[in-house]
Amino acid sequence: MVEGADDVIAEDVVERFVDLGYLDDATFAEQLVMSAIEKRGEGRRAVAETLRKRGIPRDIADAALAELPDDDAERALDFARSKVRGVEGKDHDAALRRLAGQLARRGYPSSVALTAARAALDEVGMGRSRSFSRSSPPSGVRFTPDE
Repeated sequence: MVEGADDVIAEDVVERFVDLGYLDDATFAEQLVMSAIEKRGEGRRAVAETLRKRGIPRDIADAALAELPDDDAERALDFARSKVRGVEGKDHDAALRRLAGQLARRGYPSSVALTAARAALDEVGMGRSRSFSRSSPPSGVRFTPDE
């Protein structure tokens, strides 16, 4: 409360704001969720943390999160695609670590982050080849049959 403010007046103002819809935790939570996923590309964990930090009651936060579409993988891939240009020129492992780290900091589970990072790198031709061809340089280890 503001020092010198009458408690009755303050309660009346708060009640009036609630009646007008200015103070509505559910609407506020909805707006925070939409902003987090659409503008910042955050994953479910990061959105939940944002709601917690903003003081949204747990039941209201859970309801807002339940309304989220289950498309973390798609949103993670979209985010990775937007960031893949920033890792061009790096070796595959460094690029993968950097992209996966960015996704993890955005609140995506590690399995989703790695999958999205790999897919984005593959799309721009930075993926690691899974096949081993005979034309690749020798590893220095030779196996010879016993005679």
